[in-house]
Parts: sequence; C-alpha cells; structure tokens
Amino acid sequence: MHIEFSFFTSRLLTDLPPSFLLFLFFAGVDFKVKFVSLGGKKLKLAIWDTAGQERFRTLTSSYYRGAQGIIMVYDVTRRDTFTNLSDIWAKEIDLYSTNQDCIKMLVGNKVDKEKDRVVSKKEGIDFAREYGCLFIECSAKTRINVEQCFEELVLKILESPTLLAGSGAKKNIFKQKAPEAGASTSGCC
Repeated sequence: MHIEFSFFTSRLLTDLPPSFLLFLFFAGVDFKVKFVSLGGKKLKLAIWDTAGQERFRTLTSSYYRGAQGIIMVYDVTRRDTFTNLSDIWAKEIDLYSTNQDCIKMLVGNKVDKEKDRVVSKKEGIDFAREYGCLFIECSAKTRINVEQCFEELVLKILESPTLLAGSGAKKNIFKQKAPEAGASTSGCC
C-alpha cells in the first residue's frame, strides 16, 4: 500500500517546479509539501505519506494525531489492500486521530485496470459510509481523479472551522500560506 500511495501522491506533485517541493524520507514516512490555491485561498499542504505496511504501524500512529485530513488508499485489483483498511488502518485512525472533525477520504486506486478489479465500487462506497469517509476512485497511472481527491479533501477541511482553529505545527499541519509582502489582505483573521 505504501507504493500505491507514494505513486498516488507523486502524481499529484510532479507538475510542480522543484522549488515548491520539500522531500524528506525517514523511517517509513515520506513528507511532501504542496502549495495550492483553492476557494480563493493560498494554502500549504503538508502531506505525510505513511507506509501502509504492517511493519511501520508503530511509527505511523503518531502522524494521525492532529491530522486535519486523512486519505486511505487501496488498490482495486488487490483485495488484501482493501481488507487491511477495515481490519487495521481504519481502527488505527480511530484510535490515534485527535481531531474529532478530521476529514477522512477513501480512495480506490488503479481504476485503469478495470478488467483486473476485485474490489467493486459498491464495496468502496459501503466502506466509506460505514466509516464516515468521503469516497472517490482514481488512477495514479493515468491521473484520473488524482487532483480531485486532494481538492475535495481540502475543500471539506476549509468548510470545517474547528479544523483550522488549531495552532502549532504538529496540531495544525494544514496551514494557510502567509501572504506575500505588499499583498493586500482581507478578512477578519
């Protein structure tokens, strides 16, 4: 699953100039930064790509704390990746996520391999309903719906004021980008 999500996030970030990206790799977690403009706001996304492998579970649990959005990715051509979501990862998220209003999204990847599909779209929708997640299917290979996954998650986070009220880098990993010098600002905050 780590490979799936890493490719998924790398496809989102590949069109950006290198100056916009910060890549760090340590102990099963890949950290990426992306700047986006959505809903008239400039935002900085801090993306913690935790490995979906069992051996990294003790490390990744700390990254759920303070998360404002969590994307769970499974491979529609591999039943085990879907089963692991309900058996392991969804429980981990419920146990360690500290933001009650954290937006969760379930993403079925590899829809470009429809003939190899073993997890139906209905199963994904049912899982998302059961765990209170947004749901979308995509293909990291062909880029179908990859941008939309992140955009939809970001827009939902922006709609939840309690998620934006936190402070500190660990609690608030989804921050608005500071305005450029000389740029006019508006709003109450």
